[in-house]
Amino acid sequence: MTSASALRVRRENTPAGPGGRARRRRSRRSTLIGLAFASPFIVGFLFLFAYPIAASAYYSFTDFNLFQSPEWVGLANYVQMFNDGVFWKSLANTAVLTIFGVPLAIGIALAGAHLLNTPVRGQPLYRALVYLPSIVPVVVGGYLWRWLLNAQYGFVNHFLSWFGIEGPAWLQQPEWTKPAIILMSLWTVGGTMIIYLAALQEVPQELYEAAELDGAGVWRRFTNVTWPTVSPVTLFQVIVSIIGFLQIFTQPYILSQERLNQAGSGPGQSMLSYAMYLYQNAFVFLKMGYASAMAWTLFIVTLIVSLIVLATSKKWVHDGAR
Repeated sequence: MTSASALRVRRENTPAGPGGRARRRRSRRSTLIGLAFASPFIVGFLFLFAYPIAASAYYSFTDFNLFQSPEWVGLANYVQMFNDGVFWKSLANTAVLTIFGVPLAIGIALAGAHLLNTPVRGQPLYRALVYLPSIVPVVVGGYLWRWLLNAQYGFVNHFLSWFGIEGPAWLQQPEWTKPAIILMSLWTVGGTMIIYLAALQEVPQELYEAAELDGAGVWRRFTNVTWPTVSPVTLFQVIVSIIGFLQIFTQPYILSQERLNQAGSGPGQSMLSYAMYLYQNAFVFLKMGYASAMAWTLFIVTLIVSLIVLATSKKWVHDGAR
């Protein structure tokens, strides 16, 4: 037996002294104190996140109406989705809003951040005014936009009339309802703009000066200096915006309402987003099992789209910024 093994055997066979028991008591006490401080988060996570997630996964395989015990139906809810025309309609509406809304939001935010980064008089005031809509509750903003987009007395059509343009019936014509929702969503783009502004202020001015000495114009300075620096921020904003548009609910819900608290879907179901149809199945039709299956389908679609964006980011996010 080596000397180290002999020492270990001797230590294990030796009864713990008063000093060892005191250290163990202090260790247990520190552990209990730590668990006590973390208990609000642990309890909240278990009851508000872990349990609802597990329950939703179970209910997605059941027929459940909130008032009777759930009945196991296997994959019937998922099979029903593929044969549900309204499901595909809501998915198509959400896809259109995401495809057009995300690039517009990112482009406007980046262009606005450049303007806010320009040293002009009253610059802090402009920045505050741009961010102000982001702190307005979305429900308040929704009812404000119902008035702005009104075909008879709304300000948007009145503004277009100054240029000789006859405004459409934004909320009554199916072909104009999605542009109306996107327009309302862009109302809160100020938050994204401020994040871009912070990224632009981190760009070293020496790089711009060197590019100007090389004769680079505005576009080349943007593509060779600005874009590589803000590309990681753009990746974050693209993923966040995609998740937001795939879950869009409040804007189409308020704009499509015909009466207060009535779940509508707009003309020709053109405003029926995926989240709205999920809500209707859960709390209007009381089909909790079907709604749970839709929720998990939305989660899988969001995960796949996010992974695709992350995979393609290797080609357009600057390597030096990773």
